[in-house]
Amino acid sequence: MGSVTGAVLKTLLLLSTHNWNRVEAGNSYDCDDPLVSALPQASFSSSSELSSSHGPGFARLNRRDGAGGWSPLVSNKYQWLQIDLGERMEVTAVATQGGYGSSNWVTSYLLMFSDSGWNWKQYRQEDSIWGFSGNANADSVVYYRLQPSIKARFLRFLPLEWNPKGRIGMRIEVFGCAYRSEVVDLDGKSSLLYRFDQKSLSPIKDIISLKFKTMQSDGILLHREGPNGDHITLQLRRGRLFLLINSGEAKLPTTSTLVNLTLGSLLDDQHWHSVLIQRLGKQVNFTVDEHRHHFHAQGEFNFVNLDYEISFGGIPAPGKSVSFPHRNFHGCLENLYYNGVDIIDLAKQQKPQIIAMGNVSFSCSQPQSMPVTFLSSRSYLALPDFSGEEEVSATFQFRTWNKAGLLLFSELQLVSGSILLFLSDGKLKLNLYQPGKLPSDITAGVGLNDGQWHSVSLSAKKNHLSVAVDGQLASAAPPLGPEQIYSDGTYYFGGCPDKSFGSKCKSPLGGFQGCMRLISIGGRVVDLISVQQGSLGNFSDLQIDSCGISDRTFIWYKYIYPLPYVDMFWSCQFTQGLPVACFLKTSDGLLSFSPHFCIQETTWTIIQHNGSDLTRVRNTNPENPYAGFFEYVASMEQLQATINRAEHCEQEFTYYCKKSRLVNKQDGTPLSWWVGRTNETQTYWGGSSPDLQKCTCGLEGNCIDSQYYCNCDADRNEWTNDTGLLSYKEHLPVTKIVITDTGRLHSEAAYKLGPLLCRGDRSFWNSASFDTEASYLHFPTFHGELSADVSFFFKTTASSGVFLENLGITDFIRIELRSPTVVTFSFDVGNGPFEISVQSPTHFNDNQWHHVRIERNMKEASLQVDQLTRKTQPAPADGHVLLQLNSQLFVGGTATRQRGFLGCIRSLQLNGMTLDLEERAQVTPEVQPGCRGHCSSYGKLCRNGGKCRERPIGFFCDCTFSAYTGPFCSNEISAYFGSGSSVIYNFQENYLLSKNSSSHAASFHGDMKLSREMIKFSFRTTRTPSLLLFVSSFYKEYLSVIIAKNGSLQIRYKLNRYQEPDVVNFDVKNMADGQLHHVVIHREEGVVFIEIDNNTRRQVHLSSGTEFSAVKSLVLGRILEHSDVDQETALAGAQGFTGCLSAVQLSHVAPLKAALHPSHPDPVTVTGHVTESSCVAQPGTDATSRERTHLFADHSGTIDDKEPLANAIKSDSAVIGGLIAVVIFILLCITAIAVRIYQQKRLYKRSEAKRSENVDSAEAVLKSELNIQKAVSENQKEYFF
Repeated sequence: MGSVTGAVLKTLLLLSTHNWNRVEAGNSYDCDDPLVSALPQASFSSSSELSSSHGPGFARLNRRDGAGGWSPLVSNKYQWLQIDLGERMEVTAVATQGGYGSSNWVTSYLLMFSDSGWNWKQYRQEDSIWGFSGNANADSVVYYRLQPSIKARFLRFLPLEWNPKGRIGMRIEVFGCAYRSEVVDLDGKSSLLYRFDQKSLSPIKDIISLKFKTMQSDGILLHREGPNGDHITLQLRRGRLFLLINSGEAKLPTTSTLVNLTLGSLLDDQHWHSVLIQRLGKQVNFTVDEHRHHFHAQGEFNFVNLDYEISFGGIPAPGKSVSFPHRNFHGCLENLYYNGVDIIDLAKQQKPQIIAMGNVSFSCSQPQSMPVTFLSSRSYLALPDFSGEEEVSATFQFRTWNKAGLLLFSELQLVSGSILLFLSDGKLKLNLYQPGKLPSDITAGVGLNDGQWHSVSLSAKKNHLSVAVDGQLASAAPPLGPEQIYSDGTYYFGGCPDKSFGSKCKSPLGGFQGCMRLISIGGRVVDLISVQQGSLGNFSDLQIDSCGISDRTFIWYKYIYPLPYVDMFWSCQFTQGLPVACFLKTSDGLLSFSPHFCIQETTWTIIQHNGSDLTRVRNTNPENPYAGFFEYVASMEQLQATINRAEHCEQEFTYYCKKSRLVNKQDGTPLSWWVGRTNETQTYWGGSSPDLQKCTCGLEGNCIDSQYYCNCDADRNEWTNDTGLLSYKEHLPVTKIVITDTGRLHSEAAYKLGPLLCRGDRSFWNSASFDTEASYLHFPTFHGELSADVSFFFKTTASSGVFLENLGITDFIRIELRSPTVVTFSFDVGNGPFEISVQSPTHFNDNQWHHVRIERNMKEASLQVDQLTRKTQPAPADGHVLLQLNSQLFVGGTATRQRGFLGCIRSLQLNGMTLDLEERAQVTPEVQPGCRGHCSSYGKLCRNGGKCRERPIGFFCDCTFSAYTGPFCSNEISAYFGSGSSVIYNFQENYLLSKNSSSHAASFHGDMKLSREMIKFSFRTTRTPSLLLFVSSFYKEYLSVIIAKNGSLQIRYKLNRYQEPDVVNFDVKNMADGQLHHVVIHREEGVVFIEIDNNTRRQVHLSSGTEFSAVKSLVLGRILEHSDVDQETALAGAQGFTGCLSAVQLSHVAPLKAALHPSHPDPVTVTGHVTESSCVAQPGTDATSRERTHLFADHSGTIDDKEPLANAIKSDSAVIGGLIAVVIFILLCITAIAVRIYQQKRLYKRSEAKRSENVDSAEAVLKSELNIQKAVSENQKEYFF
C-alpha cells in the first residue's frame, strides 16, 4: 500500500461507497411513486372504526367517498391506521390529510413499520424517536420526506394529538418504489461457504455488504481465515456487532495484532440491519446502519494472506479453529455481496463456488414474537387466568435497563396471600406473602438490567413454589401447606392499576419499564392482539407489538457531547463558571486526550499519533513514491469535533532534506505533499497559508537561496530543513505524507510530525445581547421527545424575562427569570403545566454570570442554578411520555414578543448541541452578537495585580504589571542568586532621559516626587549579612532591605540626604534560617506599614522625609557601584545576596520578570549567575544548592543596544593593563582556531568513513550528520576569519 497515492485511494473509496449506495438504495433517485391509491380495500385495516363509512378503506389521500376519511370508534392514543403494501417496498415519503369537510384531523403522529404485520418498529431519525407534525385543518396536505427511507411491507400511523374540538381523522398517501432482494434463512446450524478464484481477488480492495435480522443475540455472520492465524470475523455478541481482525504473526512486536471494533446495539430485535465493510489497503470502513467507524489496520495484516474462501453464518470448514467462543447465526441474511458477487443468488442456482452446510432456505420464515413495551411506571397488563389448572404458572421474557420494578403479581386463593415477582438491584426476587407469617424470598439471577432478553418461569403447584431464570432453577421456597394453590383469577404484569379499580395488586418498588414477550399463563400463549383490541384483559400505557426501548448509554453520551455516533463526552471541573480542567472520556471510561482542554491560553489539548519519531526516506521517485500514514489515539470523528470546537489548532512539521526538493522548479509540480482529514492533497508547508504554498523561510525572506520559497527547493547536497506550524484548521490533522524525490545520488529526506495541539473553546463564549423585551432569536423546533437537557449562562440587570420558550399544540417548555431571586422551569406534557423553581438568597440580576441547567426525561425533571441545591420533580402521573413541540424555538423572548429577556445569554446547549447565537444575532434586529463585561464576573480570577482585559470572546489576564505570570497571574517568578551576582533595574540612565522614556521607568521622572510605593517579595537564604533590595536616587536618597550580621531583618529609609536613615529592625528571629519568608512594605508619605510572613506587622513614622526624589535604580543582590550609604547597608551591599528571591515587585515594576522573561526592551542588567528556579525547596535541601536552569552568566549590560558599564576604571594604569590583556587574548584565540580546524577536519573524515556502517537510530544518525555539517560550516567561517 505504500506505493498507492492518496489520490488513488480516495478515488477507489468514493467509487466503492457510491456503488454500495446504489445497491442499498435501489432506484432511490426515482423512487417517489404513490403506493396507496391503487391498493384494494383489503389492504387497509385499523384498530377500530367510528362507522362503516369511517372505515380504513376511505383513508386514501384527497378521496371524498364514505365519510371522507378514517376515524376510530374512540379517540385515544391506542388507535392506529395500517397499510399493507402487498410486498416489501422502499418508502421515501408520507403525506397526511384530515377527514374531508370535517373538524377531524391529527396534529401529530408516529410512524411504524413491519415486514410481517407483527413486531412493529418505530421510525427513527438519528437514533431518536421522531414524531411527525400533522395537519392544522381538514384539507391541506402535509408532506414528509423520509431520511433514511423505510424498507417494509406494512406501515402504521399512530395518532398522538388531534383537533381538541373534533376527533381523530386521517387520509394518507405513501410514496416509494419496489424493493428487490435476495434472502437466505439460516437455522443456527447451517452456513454458506464461498470459494473464489485467486485471480478475482483485488490486492487492495474488498467490499462486503449484507443485511440481517434475528431474534438471537449471538452468532457468526462471516469468517475468513489464513494459514498463520490471520482472520477477519464479523460476530454478533449480546446484540452488538463486533468486527475482529487478527493479524496473526505480526512482524512488528510493538504493534497490536488484534483490531476489535464494536458498532450497533439491540440488534437482535427481529428487524433488518445493514452492514458494510470496505477495505482499501489497510484503510477500513466499518458501517452498521447509519453508524460508521474508520480505522487503519496495523502490523503486516493483509486480506491477500487469507485463504481463498469465506463463510457466512458460521465457521463450518473442517480444521478451522478460532480462539474465541462462537455460535452459528440463526436468522435471515439479505442482499449478501462479496466484492460485487451476489452470494445468495449463487447459492440459489447451486453454483459450484458455493457450498451450503445444513438446512438453508431462501425465504425468511423466522417465527414472529409479539413484544409489548411498558412505557412508564404507570404501565400494567392485567390478564385473566384462563388455564383452569390447580396451579399458578406463568412464563415470559423481558429486557430492561432499570434495576428495579414489578414483573408479576398474583393473589392466591385458599392459601390467603400473594406472590410478587420483581426486580431489585438487577436481581430477580420472588416474594411469597402470607398473613401471620414471615415473607419468604427467592433470589435468582444477577445483572438482569443489561438490556438483554431474559426468560422467567414461575410455578406454584400444590405445596411447591419455584422460579427459573434463563433456564437456571432457583432454590425452592418453604412448603406452603397442604392446601391446593389457586390464583384469584388475574395476573398483573409490569405494574398495578390505580386503587380506584379495586385491585389488591401492590408494587413496592414501582412499575416495570422495558419490554416483555412470549407471555404465557398455564401453558397457553397470550394473544396480545386480542388484548390490543380490548377483548382480553386490561392494560394502561403500553405499546403492543413493539419493543421501543433504546440503548440508554449510547443516547446519553450522544446528548452530552454531539459527536456523530461516538460514545464520548467532555467532563469538566469549573471555577467561577470557567472550565479549568476538562477531560475527554469514552464509554469505557478511558481518558483519550491529555492534558486538559481549557480556556487558558497556555493550556492545550495534546493528541498524539504514531509518527512522532524521525523517519528517513530514500530511493523514491514519482513512479515509486513513499507514503507515510499517521494514526491518532482518537477516531477521526473525535478529532474533527475537537478541532471544530477549538479556537486554534496547530501541528509542527519538520522536513529535513538533502538533494530532495518539495517542488519541481521546471514545471512547478509538487514532488512531496501531505494529506489532511479532508483527504485533499496539500502542497503548502509549515508557517504558510494554503493559497501561498510557501515555507516559513519564504514568508520571512531568509531562505538559503533567495530564488526559492523553501530551503529544500535549493536542492543542495547538504542537510537543511523546512520547519513550521500548520494551523489551517480545516486541513488538520495531517494523516499522510508522500515523498517522491529521494531517488538521485546522495538524495535523502526525513520528516517528523508533532502532535495535534488545540486550545480554546469556541462554543463556551458564543453569546448574544438582547436590547429590548421584544427582541429574540429563533431556531428550529427543539426535539426533546424522550430526553431534554438544556444549559446556558446569563447575566442581566432586569428583574424578569424569558430565556427560552418552545410551544406545541398543548405541550410547551419554558425557562425564565420569574423575579430577581427566582428562576423557573415550566413544561406541559399534555396534562397541564408543571413548574420547578430555584430561589436564591441573593439577586440573580446583579450583572454577574449565572449558570442554568435543566433536565427532563420520562422519570423526572430537574433544575439547577449555579451551585444552589438542585430541585427535582417526578414526572406527571398521567399525560404523554413524549414532549411534542412544533413551533420555532425562541431564545431571549417569546412568540408573543412580551416578557422578553434583557441582558446576555451565552453557551446555550440543547442536548449537547451548542446553538450559534452570534451567527443568528448578526442578522436579527435588536440583538447584538457577543457580550461585553466578562471582566465584571471573572475579573477576580486575575490575581497578584493582573488586570482583566476584555476580548471579543471571553477575557484574559494581563500580567504586564505583575511579578507573576500564567493565565491568571498566579505563577510566581523566582531566581537563585549566586555569590556576587546582581540584577539592576535602571529607572533612568541619567536625569534627563526619563521624560522621553517609553519603558516602565517612564513613570519615575527625575522631577517627580514619589510619595508612596508598594514593595513585595519573598526570599530564602542562609547567609549574613545580605542585601535583599536596594532603591537609590540621584539625590543620594535610598531604601535598603538587608539581613544584618545577627540575622535580623532591617528596613532602612533615607529620604533626606542630610539626615541619618530611619531604621526598622525585626530581630524576633534569625531570618537567614533557610526558610521562605514574605515581606510587604507599603509607604504612604511618612507612614510605613510593614508585614513579615503574613503575621508580624508594624507601622512606623519616618523622620527623614516623606518623598523620594529622582529615583535612579533598583538593585537585587550585590551593589556594584559606589554609593553614599550607611555602614550596615554598605557591608550588606558588598556581600550581596546568595539564595532565592521570588515575586519581587516595586509598585508596577517587576525586575525579576524583566530579567528572566523579557517581553520588550527593559533597562535591566544581570551580572553573575542568576538562575530561574523555585524558592519552594524540598525538605532538607539547602536553598543555595538548588538545581539551576535558565542560567544568566555575567550579562554586564542591558537588553538594549546600550549596555552600561559598571565599575569602569578610568585610570591610566587600568587602560594599559586592559590593552595587554586584549593582545594576549587575541593570540590565544588564533591558536585555538587553528587547533579546532585541524580537529574538525579529522572528525569529518572519520565520520564520512563510518556512514555506511549499521545505525541503530535514524534520528541519531541524522543529528550526527547535521552536527558534522554545522561543524564544517563553522570551519569555513573560522578559516575565512
